[in-house]
Amino acid sequence: MAAAPETPIVTAAKGPPAWLTPRRLDRIEQVTIVLLWSLLVWRVWQSTNPLAPLVLIAETSIALFVLFRRPTEHISMRLGDWLLAATATYAPLLIIPSDEVWPALEPIAILLVTFGNLVQISGKLFLRRSFGVAPANRGIKRDGMYRFVRHPIYAGYLFTHMGILMVMPSLINLVIYAIGWWAQILRIDAEERLLSQDPDYREYLTQTRWRLIPGIY
Repeated sequence: MAAAPETPIVTAAKGPPAWLTPRRLDRIEQVTIVLLWSLLVWRVWQSTNPLAPLVLIAETSIALFVLFRRPTEHISMRLGDWLLAATATYAPLLIIPSDEVWPALEPIAILLVTFGNLVQISGKLFLRRSFGVAPANRGIKRDGMYRFVRHPIYAGYLFTHMGILMVMPSLINLVIYAIGWWAQILRIDAEERLLSQDPDYREYLTQTRWRLIPGIY
């Protein structure tokens, strides 16, 4: 009689600690956002740049929507995804209001910040309590601004950050935004990888081609 083949031993990949549940990650994220936002408010308060409060509009909306969002169990538990989301979200909160101002660029900067904030806040209002930071499935959205680009909130951030950099130009702010947007692009890939597990989102990908800016990306 032939010997039965040995059953291979499969070692399960080590996951996150048992205590680190999606809901607890949500809470950790909320506390971190509020702390960094509070520090940003203090830096803006100390600044002599009259346009420094512009930076608070977008970042305050992030803090509010994160605090009141809907909890979910369908959230990425990959460390890399969380690090990307944290870098992309927290980096703009580290901006340092500079005293240097380029008067010639102020009208363009204010226009960019205003337009960017209208776009990102409109996207958040459409999501309402489905807004989140780390990759998660809190429901697939197709209407509103999501008919034009798949990530309208991030598109709004892009215009806002360009405007803020014009009114608060400094090398450190340029580096902060560069790091933040490097993480943001990778974060988009991580979000779409998770959401693509949902057949509804795979269908949405065929309907809405562009991620941030129609005709470009």
